[in-house]
Amino acid sequence: MSNFKSLVSGIGNLNKTTKYYDDWSEKYDETLKLWNYQAPKKSIKFLKETISVKPKNILDLACGTGLFGTELKKIYPKSHIYGSDISKKSLKISSDKKIYKKLQIKNFEQLHHYKIKFDLISLIGSMTYCKNFDKLFANINKNIKNNGLVLFTHRIDLWRQQDFLSILKKHQKSLKINKISRPLNYLPLNNDFKNKIKIKIVLLQKH
Repeated sequence: MSNFKSLVSGIGNLNKTTKYYDDWSEKYDETLKLWNYQAPKKSIKFLKETISVKPKNILDLACGTGLFGTELKKIYPKSHIYGSDISKKSLKISSDKKIYKKLQIKNFEQLHHYKIKFDLISLIGSMTYCKNFDKLFANINKNIKNNGLVLFTHRIDLWRQQDFLSILKKHQKSLKINKISRPLNYLPLNNDFKNKIKIKIVLLQKH
C-alpha cells in the first residue's frame, strides 16, 4: 500500500479496495493517528449527545481494524457489537482487540444475515466506497429494529456531487433523518485532505 492520494477519489473496484486495505492493515491505525483521524471519537460523541438509550446490539459495518468499535465499547461496555469488513487482514486485527462478538467478511452493500435485529448500525469513514445506496439502505433496513438508529459519516465534497440529501429523502419512509452534524475535519494532517475535505455525521432512525 503506497499511494495514499488515491483515497481522495476512492480506490477502484472491490478487489482493488480489498487488496489496498489488506496491504495497509498493519500500519492502518498508526497512519490514521498521524493524520489526526477523529471520525470515530467525534461520531461517538455526537451519538452520546443525541441519544439517551443504550443500544444492546450493534452492527459496525466496514469495521476495519476496529477503531469505531473501540469507541463504542468504551461508551457501551455491555453492548454486543458485531462487525463486517471486506479486508480479512483488518478483521484479524479487530478480532485481536476483543471488541466484537462476531465478525464477517462482507462488503457493506451485501445482505447480512443475523438472527437478531440491531438497535444501532454504524458505518464510519467508509460511505465513500458505496456504489449503490439502495442496496446499502435495504441491507440496513433488513437488519435493524423498528426505532433503531443508523449512524454514519460522509464526505461533504461527495455529498454535494451526489445530491446526497435527496438520496436520504428518497429513503425517509423507512429511515427518517434524526440529526446531521455541522461540517467537521476528516483527515486534517493528511496533505490531500487537510481542511479542504470535511465530513458530516448523520443519524437516521427507522420508523
